[in-house]
Amino acid sequence: MAPPVATATPPARPARPGHTGHTGHPGRRSGVGGPSTTATGGARRPLAGRGTRSGPVASVRPGVRVRQPVLKAVPTREAAPGPSTGVRRATVRQSSLEFRVMLLAVAGLSLIGLPMVLSASAVPSVLSGSSPYSMFERQCMFMAGALVAGVIASRVPMRTMRRFRFLLPFGVMALLVAVIVPGVGQNAGGSARWIALGPIQLQPSELMKISIVVFAADLLARRAERPDHWAGVVRPLLIMLAVAAGLIMAQPDLGTAIVITCITFVMMFAAGIRLRILGTTAGLASVGCGYFALHAAYRRDRLLSFVNPFAHASGTGYQVVQSLSTLGMGGIGGNGIGGSATTWGFLPNAHTDFVFAVIGGNLGLLGSLSVIVLFAAFGWAGLRIAAKETDPFAHYAAIGITCWIVCQAVINVGGVIDALPVTGIPLPFISYGGSALVVEMIGAGLLLGMARRQLPAG
Repeated sequence: MAPPVATATPPARPARPGHTGHTGHPGRRSGVGGPSTTATGGARRPLAGRGTRSGPVASVRPGVRVRQPVLKAVPTREAAPGPSTGVRRATVRQSSLEFRVMLLAVAGLSLIGLPMVLSASAVPSVLSGSSPYSMFERQCMFMAGALVAGVIASRVPMRTMRRFRFLLPFGVMALLVAVIVPGVGQNAGGSARWIALGPIQLQPSELMKISIVVFAADLLARRAERPDHWAGVVRPLLIMLAVAAGLIMAQPDLGTAIVITCITFVMMFAAGIRLRILGTTAGLASVGCGYFALHAAYRRDRLLSFVNPFAHASGTGYQVVQSLSTLGMGGIGGNGIGGSATTWGFLPNAHTDFVFAVIGGNLGLLGSLSVIVLFAAFGWAGLRIAAKETDPFAHYAAIGITCWIVCQAVINVGGVIDALPVTGIPLPFISYGGSALVVEMIGAGLLLGMARRQLPAG
């Protein structure tokens, strides 16, 4: 048989080594628009590569060369989130719902507090020989300092706060010991709770609230795998709580001791410690609280007057009776700022422990409910921020701060409306006072910082 005769083919471009025809290299664009041929004459589809469109290819007549445009993919570089990119700025502009609700709640409570302090303190200031605006001006200065402290706290990373897990509580304990030393602590109303630092009076018991939050959050985060371990978690927390509460009760200050106890137990519950351990320790704490409440005669009388304050209207129940009367006279819409009877000294300590009654007298039931709604919004936003946190320390710290503010508000409002015994703790963000306001703003600033660093949902 004769060998096959080779057919004439058009001259082809010499191929580089390793290539077969025009499309022998994968990903290399063919020079013609139609099907390419191999050395054996078989037809094959053009390979999709750079510069070709994906999808069906239009058919053309054989032998017709079609020049196709070369499509070049322009590489894009996605900016990583950071403080110097627009992604970060967009995140801050959008912000999360929790951030906006928290900011609105804190701002609303603070703005309500200033005129209430002015309304409650103007006449008592004049009677004491001072300007009617003296306490109001001091509260404005406290508010300015608290805002600065809150803004700084919102910029502090939680890992930096964690470094103070031992320095904060033990440093505050040293201040609590100094408070009860004669000649160092400043006495007011039968209690030694302040240290004079020139024109500023520092109340260390307020610092203990945020100190125990940081200490407990660090311990629970480090023992997250075994939160109910007695020697590693429960016992250190209870020892810290017992020492702190004991030093605070030596002032004496039962209300603050109750608040830090609530903070500790709520954080332990959130960590998943077994209810049997919580129930046992809570029972022991209740026994200790009951002992301190009944040990001192004035606290015992106040507790008994809580049951029926009108039976002790001229004695230990006087403040509660006047508070209830002020709330009743406020009605639905209130008497306006300065129009309540509390302006004329009708209610003792109206600008501190009983400022909620001033709100009810000036703004009525609607104003009182607005304050309660703002505290509820604060609690909702704080728990949502805690739920979104992936850092265990920040998660537990957010729970502790939220519990601290909400529990303190519940205890204060409960005492004013005679739902709970009067303990003498201020209403957060509203009552007159510098130490409490600054520390509360620091706590709120930490929560706002967590929310600001969290990406908005969606």
